Amino acid sequence: MIYPENEEVNINNETLARYAKAMGHPTRIAILRFLASLDSCYFGDIHNELPIAKATVSQHLKELKDAGLIQGEIETPKVKYCINRENWEKAQRMYASFFSCSKAKTTCCN
Repeated sequence: MIYPENEEVNINNETLARYAKAMGHPTRIAILRFLASLDSCYFGDIHNELPIAKATVSQHLKELKDAGLIQGEIETPKVKYCINRENWEKAQRMYASFFSCSKAKTTCCN
């Protein structure tokens, strides 16, 4: 059920879609898994973990950071990344709520 007049639902839908878009690439999922297993790490650690160019890693990190799923701190001359725990937990709650809202059915569209 869609509630166009409910601003909170619309904001949650937009946020969930932003998270989904950021997580919509296998490399970004790999980065998130890697970061979730650590407190934090440097760009070079992430690059060493993935068999792709540094520029490509940077683009994927930017997408995840723009979505709010990760955060980075500049520690000259390096950048340290970690999971944004507040938004990570928010995403977990939102996905759990999203997937739990469907009714149990034995047939497809009936």
